[in-house]
Amino acid sequence: MKKIQLNIPTLPYEVEEAMNRLRVNVKFCGKNTKKILITSSVPNEGKSVIAVQLWKMMAEAGFKTVLLDVDLRKSVLKDRHNFNDDKDIKGLSYYLSGLSEYEDVVYETNVENGYIIPSINTLENPLSLFEDSRFSELLDKLSKDYRYVLIDSPPLCSVSDGSLIASMCDGALLVVRSGRTSKDLVRQSMKQLDYVGCKLLGTVLNRAETTTRVYSKYYGKYYGSSNNDNNTNNG
Repeated sequence: MKKIQLNIPTLPYEVEEAMNRLRVNVKFCGKNTKKILITSSVPNEGKSVIAVQLWKMMAEAGFKTVLLDVDLRKSVLKDRHNFNDDKDIKGLSYYLSGLSEYEDVVYETNVENGYIIPSINTLENPLSLFEDSRFSELLDKLSKDYRYVLIDSPPLCSVSDGSLIASMCDGALLVVRSGRTSKDLVRQSMKQLDYVGCKLLGTVLNRAETTTRVYSKYYGKYYGSSNNDNNTNNG
C-alpha cells in the first residue's frame, strides 16, 4: 500500500481538548455507527478541518480509521495538507470512473492507523458518480475494513451531492460556524438529513467567541470547535 504524508498542524491544548471531547462523544454513538458524514450548510464553516482533526484523533486512539474525501467539486485537503505534489496519486474519481481499483486509491498515511482516499481531480458535476452502485459498494467495503469511515462531504445547502451521500451513511456531524451560519440554514440542513434518513449525531459549533484574548486567537487561527464554555458541542 502506498503512503501519503499529510502535513497536519498541531493544535493548541485547549482546542485539542475540545476535539478530544468530540472524539469521545462519537465513540459513544455505538458500534454500528461507522460511516460518519462530516458536513456543513454552506462553504467556509470549517468542516474539512474538523474532519481531518477528528480522523487523526480517532486513529491515534487506536481505531483503524479512513478519511474519504468526497468533495469532488472543490476539495481543499490536497492543497491544505501538501500532498498534491505526487503525480502518481490516484483519487476517488479514478475509482468511481473505473480507472482504478479499491487497493489503488486507499493510502496509508504518516498517522498510525490512519488511511485516506483523497480527492485529486475536481469535477463540475460528480452526482452521477455518486449515484452509481460503485460508490455505495465502496462505502460498504470500507465499513468492513475500518472501524470508522469519516466522510468529508460537500455542504448540504450548496449542492445535492451531500444529501445523496448522507443517505448512505450511519450518521452525520453538522459543523456550524458561530456568528455566520443562520438558524434557517441549520434547520434546512437538519431537515435534509432527516429526509434522507441520516441520523444527526450532533452539531459542532465552530469558531465561537471565547472568554480570553489568547483563546480567541487560537480558535480563530485553528478553527477550533467550542461553545461558550470552550467545549465542543456534540448533540
